[in-house]
Amino acid sequence: MCSNLFVIPSHLGGVPLFGFGILFWLLVIAVGGWAAWKIRRPGGKQEVVASLPVYGIFAAAIVFLPRLFPEGFPVRGYGMMLIVAAVSGLALAIRRARQAGIDPDLIVSLAFWMFVCGILGGRLFYVVEYWEVIYAPLSLRQAIFEAFKYANGGLVIYGALAGATVAFVVFTRRHRLPTLAMADLIAPSLLVGLALGRIGCLLNGCCFGGVSDQPWAIRFPKEHQVRFSPPYEKQLAQGEFFGFRLAEDDGQLVVASVDPTSMAASKGLTVGDPIMQIGGTDVRHLGDAASQFERALFEVRPLTLKTAQGLALTLPAQTLPDRSLPVHPTQLYSAINAGLLAWFLWSYYPARRRDGAVF
Repeated sequence: MCSNLFVIPSHLGGVPLFGFGILFWLLVIAVGGWAAWKIRRPGGKQEVVASLPVYGIFAAAIVFLPRLFPEGFPVRGYGMMLIVAAVSGLALAIRRARQAGIDPDLIVSLAFWMFVCGILGGRLFYVVEYWEVIYAPLSLRQAIFEAFKYANGGLVIYGALAGATVAFVVFTRRHRLPTLAMADLIAPSLLVGLALGRIGCLLNGCCFGGVSDQPWAIRFPKEHQVRFSPPYEKQLAQGEFFGFRLAEDDGQLVVASVDPTSMAASKGLTVGDPIMQIGGTDVRHLGDAASQFERALFEVRPLTLKTAQGLALTLPAQTLPDRSLPVHPTQLYSAINAGLLAWFLWSYYPARRRDGAVF
């Protein structure tokens, strides 16, 4: 896990790098020079006009970055892998486009809009799915601010596919391109992007698997960008550091699993037991339980449980572990799966007999 790679400082030699600083004016000069060169070529004016929204988005991002990251722009492992995924998928699509006699500039424009809409769709899906848990407790301004921090992790593949699909359909129709043939062309690129994006999930700690005793299982560190890594935080909230796991069921907490070698099992805790109190406090949700588990671990004190059947048990005090329990590296499973599918589709493309077969 490596959620933070490095931080780009907000100033360079006392001169602002973001906002209306060095990067903004470099972009203006570069785009101006490119436009002056391109406009002399046949059809260049139309291409420049069509590209202006793209560069406008980049300029807006540079201008507003200081408001989101006043102490410098953190380069996350997750965000970096998204960029690597996009560039790698684009390179494959451009190579295939040249073989098919398609203008690579069209592929670049298509990739940009699919990438942007994919990010927006994946993030929107995530925000909606976790609104009650993460964003509802915040003020509206804070919620909107946090919703834009996609580089911290939090993209759902289903939303990303939906957003990218909308961009793809609109773009191909607008430019009168054969939709199914173009879908075949970019299909391997989508899976290459997914494979590399899942490596980003591994670096960020999201999309992790269940607890495992397999030799390839991995442990995530306690520390994350703000507090705990995602696997560590979830295991802490569900009680897994104490040898059992809680789940919500019909408005109450129940024991979903118990480690047979744990102290909790030896004291009589069984699967299906409804938990009414933890640490002497009534609990109904995982959030209530998490605060009690956290308090017991931080204060290194015994943990008391009371079930609906009247069973009361006390588990010995323990400290916060340095790492999570070992979990399945589902991010790597998904990356390998997507990589193999990408290779298969890339190899199958020359043998397809009709448009749409590869996709």
